[in-house]
Amino acid sequence: MTRPIVNIADVELVPRPAEHLPPGAAAQVFEARTARVSRPLGARQLGYNITAVPPGKAAYPYHSHRVNEEMFFVLEGEGVIRIGEAEHPVRAGDLIACPSGGPETAHQIRNTGSGELRYLAVSTELSPEICDYPDSGKFGVYAELDPAPDGKPRFFYFMGRMGSAVDYWDGEGPEER
Repeated sequence: MTRPIVNIADVELVPRPAEHLPPGAAAQVFEARTARVSRPLGARQLGYNITAVPPGKAAYPYHSHRVNEEMFFVLEGEGVIRIGEAEHPVRAGDLIACPSGGPETAHQIRNTGSGELRYLAVSTELSPEICDYPDSGKFGVYAELDPAPDGKPRFFYFMGRMGSAVDYWDGEGPEER
């Protein structure tokens, strides 16, 4: 077993990889540095990461989880969390519960302070997961698959809108293949 302890002062926060940076105007709204610490600690059923958000930005779009529950602990800084239709101020020391559900549990943390906002996010790690994005009308399906033959992790990811669905039998007839 790996050492089950890490001090947050020893955690290196890294920017998103280039292939995961928000494009165009979204880059003006979203920015974060993160460190996923659960796997290195040996966690199996919970995910933990530390997120740092610069002033005026949010790390992620407004979203809800249909399967997993999240908890945030604000380590430093101040901001607001939007949950459902309400906004609540947050500051260092605050604990925030975000249970699974629909639009009423959608959430987003934004940094409204003058310094960096840092928080610890803890979530269940159930797969598959469905996330709703009420502001943009999107949904995402995410699943962790069995590892590839070489041992590398594999994932299924699909982003769409309800209006873009196809029928279950679409393309299944011999004349359609």
